[in-house]
Amino acid sequence: MSTGTTHEFLVISRGQWDRESSKEDIQQSIDDFYAWLHRSIEEGKMKMGSRLSIEGATVSKQGIITDGPFGEAKEAIGGYWFILADNLHEAAGIAAENPCMKHGLFFEIRPTDAVCASAFKVMTETPNE
Repeated sequence: MSTGTTHEFLVISRGQWDRESSKEDIQQSIDDFYAWLHRSIEEGKMKMGSRLSIEGATVSKQGIITDGPFGEAKEAIGGYWFILADNLHEAAGIAAENPCMKHGLFFEIRPTDAVCASAFKVMTETPNE
């Protein structure tokens, strides 16, 4: 049931292609993904994101690291896009239609939060007590 309030959800593409899948099958899933994405954008269900490059850097109080180690292979992030939906359940249902899942990728769906960070509120960065 639609509440009429659309929220933006960040979708993070994770994982790696199944080793058993042929390059032709993977390419077909990629082609199907882009067709599905563009159709969903036209329908107002999604917003474009981007692929991410293999190279990267981390920045912390220990300094800048540009040569890894980064996340493990199972934590590899391939790209991101946005889903527009009434709630997390609806957004997850839309993401579940992604053709790339059948070849090993999985997706993390996170609501975006327009609230500014605060040390006095429980947020994603707050340590567990």
